Amino acid sequence: MQIELIETFLDLVETRSFHRTAERLSVTQSTVSARLAALETALGARLFTRSRAGTEPTTEGTRFEPHARMLRHEWHQARRRIQVPQRAAHLVRVGIQNDLSALYLGGWVADFRRAAPDTAFYIEPDYSNQMCMDLLHGTLDFAVMFSPKPHPDLHFDSVGEVGYAMISTETDRMEGLRPETFVFGHFSPAFEEMHRQLTPDLAQAPVSVGQSASVVSLILASGGAGYVLEKTAAELVTQGRARRVEDAPALRQPIYAAMHLRDRITPLHRRLTRIVGRALA
Repeated sequence: MQIELIETFLDLVETRSFHRTAERLSVTQSTVSARLAALETALGARLFTRSRAGTEPTTEGTRFEPHARMLRHEWHQARRRIQVPQRAAHLVRVGIQNDLSALYLGGWVADFRRAAPDTAFYIEPDYSNQMCMDLLHGTLDFAVMFSPKPHPDLHFDSVGEVGYAMISTETDRMEGLRPETFVFGHFSPAFEEMHRQLTPDLAQAPVSVGQSASVVSLILASGGAGYVLEKTAAELVTQGRARRVEDAPALRQPIYAAMHLRDRITPLHRRLTRIVGRALA
């Protein structure tokens, strides 16, 4: 199976540009054209029309798109499922939001293995956009993320939320904060917008990062303040390494279990979703 033909077709559906698809796939435009021609020959149908107005799928191309997504997903799953480690019946690839991995990964995976003792798990901390793409392609089976990216082939379940608290090495009151030493957290688009609305005076901080652990590292190294996961904040306060900013608003981040639409009713995916939900309850 020439999976690159399917990948090229699906990328072209998204970009509507031979030039852009060539850039994204790191090939020449002539290669994109050749792959499309080969696919059209194999299917016996024209899939795109090209004009000065742009590139548009034909009726046949639109009909083929959902089948192409399914073929891509099945191909990547098939490749992985013949590479299962010895002494394991199954291999499940799990993506976990970067910001959650340090605090929750160990407990979740321990519960995953108790629930599926004959399964090997490949764990990859990542960000939401990439995990959504990997679920679509079939290179991930299950993911826990902050920001669902709606797609007809993806399914999302709300499993809970985590809280963030503001800590500081300098003060325990908002009035004592200095914007020039504040570390602004952009842990997800929704979190960033909420952060900006509730603390507008701190939105122009000179440093902004997307991971709670990075906020901690920056604050402890140089001094200052920022939002971190509540569990992390409690540990730092107990250790005497930082103070909680008592009058700062608490911020909440929803969490979602994500999977391919075809997996939403499988027993294993439902067990994994319940495990994550229980841990966040």
